[in-house]
Amino acid sequence: MGGVDVLPLVEGGKGVSASNGASCGSWAASGGVGTFSAVNADSYDAEGRAIPQEYHGKTRRDRHEELVEYGIKGAIAQAREAHERAGGKGRIHANILWEMGGAERVARGMLKGARGLIHGITCGAGMPYRLADVARDFGVHYYPIVSSARAFAALWKRAYSKTREWLGGVVYEDPWLAGGHNGLSNSEDPKKPEAPYARVAKLRAQMREFGLGDVPIIMAGGVWWLEEWSDWIDNPELGPVAFQFGTRPLLTQESPIPEGWKQRLLGLKPGDVMLQPYSPTGFYSSAVKNEYLAELEQRNERQVAYTMEPVGEHLTEYGVGPRKRPVWLVPHDFGRVRRWEAEGFTEALRTPDNTLIFVTRDKAAEILKDQVDCMGCLSQCRFSNWSQHEPDFTNGKKADPRSFCIQKTLQDIAHGGSLENNLMFAGHNAYRFGSDPFYSNGFIPTVKQLFERIMTGR
Repeated sequence: MGGVDVLPLVEGGKGVSASNGASCGSWAASGGVGTFSAVNADSYDAEGRAIPQEYHGKTRRDRHEELVEYGIKGAIAQAREAHERAGGKGRIHANILWEMGGAERVARGMLKGARGLIHGITCGAGMPYRLADVARDFGVHYYPIVSSARAFAALWKRAYSKTREWLGGVVYEDPWLAGGHNGLSNSEDPKKPEAPYARVAKLRAQMREFGLGDVPIIMAGGVWWLEEWSDWIDNPELGPVAFQFGTRPLLTQESPIPEGWKQRLLGLKPGDVMLQPYSPTGFYSSAVKNEYLAELEQRNERQVAYTMEPVGEHLTEYGVGPRKRPVWLVPHDFGRVRRWEAEGFTEALRTPDNTLIFVTRDKAAEILKDQVDCMGCLSQCRFSNWSQHEPDFTNGKKADPRSFCIQKTLQDIAHGGSLENNLMFAGHNAYRFGSDPFYSNGFIPTVKQLFERIMTGR
């Protein structure tokens, strides 16, 4: 890949501070493709301590500029460490999310400041049409992340066909198996997973129509031991394939996640990772079940529709907010609201869909503060109604209190915050840490030890 021979094992890039230069460089040093996260990556002071990403701008737009600056400096710092650790072996890739705030600016700033240190750029979470232009301008290969043949066809026809020489590979990220954000389309049922083989075979058939039969497909999501994928290797229907590991490198000595997070992974059981719809990106995402997800689930269940005037069955008046502005509910929902209020969920917050959710006074204050403190970490955010596009920098909708500030929670858990009260991304096979004999007695390998074990196939 990228013009050189590599072992077809790829480290998944993951999100905020969950893969960095240390893990990436160590993976590349073993002969594979290491990937560091360029999503709000850490930069360091003169003593090597991570610099807290604090925001001082008075407006969202000002804070957004601070975020982009943090992102570029952090990505350059991680690229340098990865390059040093790799020692000229393997490949160094950077992972960005197209829907993150300032994605193209961060990518270009990173590639300019770390010129020659990064061999490829992977990108998903949206339709990254301009990814190819960025890669071409800096002479690196690009690796779009897709979850269907249809998505890749759209990217190819609109943009990638013009820069085919820089297409290093296509990452198929299974939307029912991978951790983090998942690319489920409106036509796919999150509760009815589809086996990946047929979907990847369809992707390969589509790629062959475009003359891309020899471009590697990188299978991401659900990969644990290679012997379970033996029918994929040297398979003429699929063509050249590589395998991406996102969750397993979390549990290594070089992994930057806190020790408590690593120990939590060792104790997971089947079903402890759930695919949920609460992300401010609008995508589904997979994360470990904990109090944070439970609160989001319950918050969304404490929801009723309202009208601004008495219409149809909406005939029961209810006062919202400190001034008790009247809205109208159906009688059955009014009874539910009274029960929720008796349980302490006394604050009604409006959503963009003409519904009310009910939370405690403390939770309402937290939600409103997080919305006000928005620094534009996404290109568009349904939680805060931010949009990075001028002139008004809003998405044109009301802020949605059914979601959450993703930057806040991911930064907190990555830097030692609560494991119960933050979002903890993981793939759906993470429960296998607890049953795999490789991790018996709580063993946490180095990246080199994990890589060598994966190479055995079992």
